[in-house]
Order: sequence, then C-alpha cells, then structure tokens
Amino acid sequence: MNTTAFNVVRNEEEQYSVWPAWRPVPAGWTTVGEPASREACLERIETLWTDMRPLSLRTGGER
Repeated sequence: MNTTAFNVVRNEEEQYSVWPAWRPVPAGWTTVGEPASREACLERIETLWTDMRPLSLRTGGER
C-alpha cells in the first residue's frame, strides 16, 4: 500500500492536478483541501472539475 500523501492543486484557469504533498506547490497553483491518497485526490478532482474548459474560455475572457 502506498502511503505517499498528495494535494489537489488548482491554477488561475481553474484547472486541477494531483501534486505530491512533500513538494513545494508550483508558482501559479494553490492547494485545495487537505493532503490525501492519490486515489482520494483524483476522486476530489472528479467532483470539483466538472467543466474541463479553462476559466478564460468559460467566461469569454472576462474575470
């Protein structure tokens, strides 16, 4: 069983990714929620990321 913790991270375009909890979060990304298993993070992303288009496309470039 893999016990490595991961974070869900999100960028300004509201795109999500899984990131190892022990690594610094890259510039332009923020952590969403608490560290969890990779599988739990993927499930969280599936719940949160319902529209795969970047935010700029969903809003017509307006923020």
